[in-house]
Amino acid sequence: MSDIPDTADARTIRPARSGLDTTVRVPGSKSITNRALLLAALASGPSVLRGTLDADDTQAFAGGLRSLGVPVGTDDDGAWRIAGAAGRFPADEADVFCAEAGTAARFLLAAAAAGDGAYHFDAAPQLRRRPMATLLEALRAQGAATEPPGAGGLPLTLLARGLAGGRLRLPGDTSSQFISALLLAAPLGQAPLELTVDGLVSRPYVDMTLAMMAQFGVEADGCGHEHFRVDPAAYGGRDYAVEPDASTASYFFAAAAVTGGRVRVLGLRRGGCLQGDLRFLDVLEAMGCTVSDDPGGIVVAGPTTPAGLTVDMGDISDTFMTLAAVAPFASSPVTMTGIANVRLKESDRIAAMVANLTRLAIKTESGPDFLRVFPGTPAGGRIDAHGDHRIAMSFAVLGLRAPGVVIEGPGCVAKTCPTFFELWTGLEQGTA
Repeated sequence: MSDIPDTADARTIRPARSGLDTTVRVPGSKSITNRALLLAALASGPSVLRGTLDADDTQAFAGGLRSLGVPVGTDDDGAWRIAGAAGRFPADEADVFCAEAGTAARFLLAAAAAGDGAYHFDAAPQLRRRPMATLLEALRAQGAATEPPGAGGLPLTLLARGLAGGRLRLPGDTSSQFISALLLAAPLGQAPLELTVDGLVSRPYVDMTLAMMAQFGVEADGCGHEHFRVDPAAYGGRDYAVEPDASTASYFFAAAAVTGGRVRVLGLRRGGCLQGDLRFLDVLEAMGCTVSDDPGGIVVAGPTTPAGLTVDMGDISDTFMTLAAVAPFASSPVTMTGIANVRLKESDRIAAMVANLTRLAIKTESGPDFLRVFPGTPAGGRIDAHGDHRIAMSFAVLGLRAPGVVIEGPGCVAKTCPTFFELWTGLEQGTA
């Protein structure tokens, strides 16, 4: 095992303690928190959001709302209180800094376009590199303008003139966040929006958006897999409880798979959960894990050796890295397909996984939309997280069974789970 001390620049993962059997409660869902923040901000009347995630991405989203004139406060118990703006942001000019939060940039841009004003959007370098052109073209087709006129990403100035509604068609193979952004803003439009999407990726996130819109009082019509209609309507404020984050939970579920231990995650249920990433449990079951509900949450018990498999991860692509961290310990190769869009996330995630697994002496094959990981015995080594929270958390899984794994730049987990490594110590040797 590496004897490198933990610092802000590096974090050594200790192998799992013997006979792992533990319970963990992960923070609230980032995806739900940021959608709830926007829906509450656009609602008529106040809202209280409980169980929210307090992380860099959600703070960036809340900060963007404040810049746009929406009061957002927190109670002593951590609940967030939002004074609804009744469909239009109060500020007619604002500087909105989105940090690294893709949902902030995309959702707030679309909602701001429904109003009337000039809004200056910018972000950290990582988000500046991420694609925005599809959404910006759609907003221009709906009546907005941008400076510069053909802007395809941040920074830019959005000149809002209201959303026209009507028929709109766009590709959905880059990011489902573009679709969710348009759907969330559509009730504020001047006419019904009829949206057709070609090649929609990560459909469960769009389903989450539609379900949450309904929870805040607006029913959208999903007229088939890739056709949607949203009529002008008003959101209503409410008291809202945020589910624990299923994407973050995937790392703890995977810990059971790599160690043959047992991990219970509190507060989640397979039935009725809004988050599609809970389908990662289906993958673990196919590898030989036992998954069960108990009164407190979901329990995963790992097999002695996980089975290899081929699986389309298109609907749950945020968890393909979690699976890739389990794969070296499988009985045969693990092939993950349908993941082309992950090359345009916080990093080129396929390339980052290949480079880091190779560094640990694990054989891989990859292509534009797939990754194959072969069984092997990982060596210790330093992991370049590329500033990507999901790379760092995934290799924490692998390090539970491979001594000497060191995560460089572990602070990137603050994007979605600032307490991740504090929670992780409960799985490692030498901890209670």
